[in-house]
Amino acid sequence: MYRVLYRKWRPEKFSDVIGQRHVTATLKNEIRSGRISHAYLFTGSRGTGKTSCAKILSRAVNCLDSTDGEPCGRCANCVGIANGSILDVVEMDAASNNSVNNIRSVLDEVVFTPSDAKYRVYIIDEVHMLSPGAFNALLKTLEEPPPHVVFILATTEINKIPATILSRCQRFDFSRIDVHDIAERLAEIAGEEGVSLESDAALLVAAVADGAMRDALSILDRCIGLSERITSEVVREATGLAGRDYLFTLADAVMNGDVPLAINTVNTLHKASKSMSLLCEELSEHFRALMLIKTMRKAADNLIIMTADELQKAQRQAERLDLSQIVSCIETLQSSRELMFRGGNNKIEFETCMIKLCSPRLSTDLGALLARVERLERTCAAGAAPQQEAPPAREAAPEMPAPAPEKEQLSTGFDEPLPKAQPERAPEKPAPAATAEKPVSGMSAEEKIAWLCRNAKPFDRWEDVLEELKTLTRVTATAFKGTTAYVNGDYILIYSDSDTVTTYLKNPTYRDKIKAALRNITRREYKLGPYKPPGAEEVRESAPKSKIDEFIENISNSDIKLTVE
Repeated sequence: MYRVLYRKWRPEKFSDVIGQRHVTATLKNEIRSGRISHAYLFTGSRGTGKTSCAKILSRAVNCLDSTDGEPCGRCANCVGIANGSILDVVEMDAASNNSVNNIRSVLDEVVFTPSDAKYRVYIIDEVHMLSPGAFNALLKTLEEPPPHVVFILATTEINKIPATILSRCQRFDFSRIDVHDIAERLAEIAGEEGVSLESDAALLVAAVADGAMRDALSILDRCIGLSERITSEVVREATGLAGRDYLFTLADAVMNGDVPLAINTVNTLHKASKSMSLLCEELSEHFRALMLIKTMRKAADNLIIMTADELQKAQRQAERLDLSQIVSCIETLQSSRELMFRGGNNKIEFETCMIKLCSPRLSTDLGALLARVERLERTCAAGAAPQQEAPPAREAAPEMPAPAPEKEQLSTGFDEPLPKAQPERAPEKPAPAATAEKPVSGMSAEEKIAWLCRNAKPFDRWEDVLEELKTLTRVTATAFKGTTAYVNGDYILIYSDSDTVTTYLKNPTYRDKIKAALRNITRREYKLGPYKPPGAEEVRESAPKSKIDEFIENISNSDIKLTVE
């Protein structure tokens, strides 16, 4: 009967185990020195060698002719344990034997000395599946076992093991095997099997296996069933993966916003019986490669599995994308893959995902929105430079009152200067007679404020400014809570029924904080002023001032220097 490769090439000695030297070296040293523990716990992802090491350890502790901590494989104990004739080594699957009674039957046997071997060895695989009662039954024996008993526990979910069990075991963590180590081992096995395996194909199999040697051997087994000359195309056909050319085509469609190209490519792949969920995963890996190329100088050394030509294409694509766009694409693909696992039509889900990627405005994902904002900011910044060099001619606009010059030049907080704010066009209605009769240059401060208020429009981002103000100073943000704002050209006019707001506006310290919040939200410089509704009375002198208003006004008029947190 044919034996599959992962069973045929299961490691027989510690030296055969790939990528777990930190585990095998420690176990060999313990066996060589005779410091054998009563309980071991092997943890790690699937296919990394946990059960294989447990089997090797069971033979090594019972070997009659051990050399350098390795089982000889020839003595009666090694041969008997391997073929199952020695019953002192028991393998137990906790997934199907997880009750208290199953563990009690084991505990009833441990008191007896081994009949043929040196130690009774109990290998409990997937130990995290044991019930709480079974763990409690095992606890006392793990703490004080008979001297002739060794427990070897294996699990893929260490978080489900009780702390009381963990503290009584010697723990070994099995890491994912490096792709190059897997590829090298696959080449050796292919040579022994008389199969031609190209290096690119071996690397692709290793990448698909995701650090699991057993998965890699299973994929190699499928590839051998297709052809004895295994290339990258054979691997893609055996695993249902899309070719790299399709990935670059889909990525180009995303960058160019070409929805028809993306949908037609997906349809072609679907007709070729390509798995949509695997295609989604591989496209996600492709954007991950672009992300690593964008953020790391030598990402291709260990983290990206590509040929030289593919790497050059990926580098050109990475140059055309922003990091925020790449991250947004990965998040959208991951969300789509999660929906595929929940059920439904995978093809429709992946087509919807590609439309979202090609048309970011359709996505409500936070990452997509941030990417759109970043592109808008970059476009505005790029378009501001030509206006500064050669400002275009503008039509005559209603004359604005000249604002009072600032005493201090405020820092923009950016490396490049902000574009000069252009005043908004006044509503198309006849100006009041008082403004037309009197020249702007001759207006008083009160008349200028009245002129600005008559032509001001509501400022719809004021709530965002107040939220930003909280990060700069909570005192000022609290004082301006409940206020509204209006905009007229370079002016932000703030309206409130409280005189406290007016007092704050007169103080340069608080005014600078508000301007900083405005810059962070709008990326523009604004001047501040109070808003007085047209036709309202100037000041209610008869209205008594509150104690807090009097206190703030006295502080502002004194020589005490105000600081804002």
